[in-house]
Amino acid sequence: MIKNELKYSGIFWLGNIPEKWIIKRIKDLTTTKSGTTPATNVVDYYENGKHNWIRTTDLNDSELFDTEYKLSDLALEKCRLSFLPIDTVLVAMYGGFGTIGKNAILKKASTINQSVCAILPSKKNLDSNYLLYFLKYFRADWRLFADGTRKDPNINQDAVKNLFIIYPTLSEQTAIASYLDQKTSAIDRKVSLLEQKITHYQQLRKSLINETVCRGLDKNVKLKDSGIEWIGMIPKHWEVRRLKDVCAFINRGTPPTYDETGSFKVVNQATFSKGFWDESSLRFSQSLEVKPRGLLKENDILIASTGGGVLGKVFFFKRKESGYIADSHITILRDNRKNYFSKFVYYYFSEKFKLINDILAKGSTNQTELQKDWLLAFFICIPPQLEQTSIATYLDEKTQKIDLIITNITTQIATLKELRKTLINDVVTGKLKVSE
Repeated sequence: MIKNELKYSGIFWLGNIPEKWIIKRIKDLTTTKSGTTPATNVVDYYENGKHNWIRTTDLNDSELFDTEYKLSDLALEKCRLSFLPIDTVLVAMYGGFGTIGKNAILKKASTINQSVCAILPSKKNLDSNYLLYFLKYFRADWRLFADGTRKDPNINQDAVKNLFIIYPTLSEQTAIASYLDQKTSAIDRKVSLLEQKITHYQQLRKSLINETVCRGLDKNVKLKDSGIEWIGMIPKHWEVRRLKDVCAFINRGTPPTYDETGSFKVVNQATFSKGFWDESSLRFSQSLEVKPRGLLKENDILIASTGGGVLGKVFFFKRKESGYIADSHITILRDNRKNYFSKFVYYYFSEKFKLINDILAKGSTNQTELQKDWLLAFFICIPPQLEQTSIATYLDEKTQKIDLIITNITTQIATLKELRKTLINDVVTGKLKVSE
């Protein structure tokens, strides 16, 4: 692939463009439309609907065939909604910086709501697939047009209409779109295979932990019924105990005020939601009146005790520093020095937080808090202490290897996605020339 001869576009965010390419506003090359939302209190508009009705959540940055919600014939008639043709290009206008600019190309005649802008290119001048790739290139820059006074900035149809687009001849646009289809599809296939590998290793990790904390390392050991349905068979010499017999519970409320000049860092549920230890998510406490039992200790087990998508999730505190405390949404489990090894207990819970949520859900569909009394009565199967230590050491070694593999695959995926983005950007801005 060779480079085009370039000239300055006169637009700061476009920079240089190919000498023979044309620059115009989208409104000069297309027709734009938006839709509406039929009254949600009219059940007949939505019940047994069969017509695609597109919202921003349906936009998939690719070809769009189906939608989450469907409209009835009555809704189309009463609300005067019209179908958009195949190859209409769609752009999200509402939803804040995380959503505006999401795009798709329509592959089934559909209707849209008011949060989506439909762009119908003139077939004489602009190829729909080329336009879609240009919008992919521009997606991160829609903030230049967004309403900055809103908490979740939006754009409007005028912003879409007035966006400058650069384009070559129609035949070259088609060649560019075809080339990018081929190259991005190849990258997407590689990414999909790598994501499948990650899923495989995550399942392997989960199975390894579950099997080991319930069966031990000796595959020939004699088993017995634990008496607990969801635990099943365990080694004959193991015990089944309640968590209150295994760990001490430490609860502490969050100090009322925060200040970066304070002495204590507060561990909150952001640590759990990110899935890794993130120093930047911790806050500083201004309060100096902290009870010693409220300070976190090395090898403490932290359990998210409220909802928000992390209820029951477990974190192992490995810091030796004493300047950390947990907020009121976290339950602290601590080794009670009764022949129980906290790392084994952590592994037992680390892959069972979903089970905790499932059991809670049976009691109340609105359960959003992990009750201390319930957690105290939670059953755990316990081997002798030496065996606990051996199991924890074994799982440390095995899970670290799996985690390293997953990290390496994740890095490969990120590299491929960046390559995909760079390829699109360089081709649709003419930095790289695609032969017709």
